[in-house]
Amino acid sequence: MAVSDRTMYIVAAAAPPVLKLGDLVKLLHARDWKTYVIATPTAASWIDVDVLSEASGYPVRVYPRKPHEEDPLPPADLILAAPVTFNSINKWAHGHSDTLALGLLNEALGLGLRIITAPCVKQTLRSHPAYSASIATLKNCGVRVLDPDAITVRTPEGLVSFDWSMVVSLSLTNC
Repeated sequence: MAVSDRTMYIVAAAAPPVLKLGDLVKLLHARDWKTYVIATPTAASWIDVDVLSEASGYPVRVYPRKPHEEDPLPPADLILAAPVTFNSINKWAHGHSDTLALGLLNEALGLGLRIITAPCVKQTLRSHPAYSASIATLKNCGVRVLDPDAITVRTPEGLVSFDWSMVVSLSLTNC
């Protein structure tokens, strides 16, 4: 793993691409980014948290720290919310902070941090009026939203996944 001063939070929700999040971490390390994974509770139940912690070099965060505990996360230079679900996008756009992941995303909006999001939302849900309104809200807040059709692939097993190389390339443009 390369040593770098650039810090990225990877905020992940429970969508099939989360199963290959280790691939994303490796690609980012190859580009000299320190990565901190923050997963929703459901996403954490889908992944091997210990393996992902070892790959990133830092513990995967799922739950908020207690008030008397020091913040274990350094300030982020960039936040990549990937994958993000229909549910998480709508909650985020409306300011809900019922998980650590959503809380950090909402705080990042308030801090004006650079945020990129990679939605993993099937076409039928992308047609829902709440989705387009939420995407518009996030874009108006400065979030860069990657086109799901440009980054989504199918695994040999038939699961939806992301072309993580494409996600990295699109996310790090102008970094």
